[in-house]
Amino acid sequence: MKDKSTDHDKSTRPLFSVITVTYNAETELPATLRSVREQSFDSYEHLIIDGASSDNTLAIARKDAPESQRMVSSPDRGLYDAMNKGLDMARGDYVVFLNAGDAFHSRDTLRLLADKIIDNDFPGVVYGQTDLVDSSRRRVAPRHLEAPAELTYDSFRDGMVVCHQSFVVLRRIAGNFDLKYRFSADYEWCIRVLQHSRNNCYVDEVLVDYLMEGMTTRNRRASLVERFRIMCYYYGTFSTIRRHFGFIRRFMRRRKLERELLSSNPGKK
Repeated sequence: MKDKSTDHDKSTRPLFSVITVTYNAETELPATLRSVREQSFDSYEHLIIDGASSDNTLAIARKDAPESQRMVSSPDRGLYDAMNKGLDMARGDYVVFLNAGDAFHSRDTLRLLADKIIDNDFPGVVYGQTDLVDSSRRRVAPRHLEAPAELTYDSFRDGMVVCHQSFVVLRRIAGNFDLKYRFSADYEWCIRVLQHSRNNCYVDEVLVDYLMEGMTTRNRRASLVERFRIMCYYYGTFSTIRRHFGFIRRFMRRRKLERELLSSNPGKK
């Protein structure tokens, strides 16, 4: 397949900052590294933000590392603090969060994103679909919520309708994550981004394979409470309460999917 992005002068091509947060991720990281290093589009930097791992994560990341990769390793105050470190380091036009265990769906993913960005005059958000995969990188299921063909600020009234890893953001409109939210800061961040995005472009492709072992029921209650507070703040309390009645059936479907995934992978919680 011809790479349309090569038809443009290199100075007009977007630079992606791919941000990967790690902590003792020696098992999960190789698939992520491989998916980034094999991209057919080479205008990217890969930032690895490590939380002072004590296993072989750092050695794995350093092995055969390309010049496009930069890495820091130091203690942090959790996932979102580490992601803020990545944002502070990012030099790219767009930021992509691809954490350890997650991977680009194909070697042409960044090219597809670049073509959409160039064709649409550098939109605020470019997004697409997400698949769930197991530790053998086999597709298990699509994500429980399908990304809509049209995305607006109001779309997130219905929850996290686009997976964070498939939500690619123009760096200059991407503020830091609000650390007062311990479990749902990514949801609040996406809403805030959409407040500042004048144009959101859909790529009708699966962009990211999300490692299903990252799904967890731990802190579920606290996460839901945080998300409810965020919805009330941005969309109003009455509207949020009313919509939550409709969320019950969706929540039950998701719990069923998670139970099925966990039963097929005993030991993962």
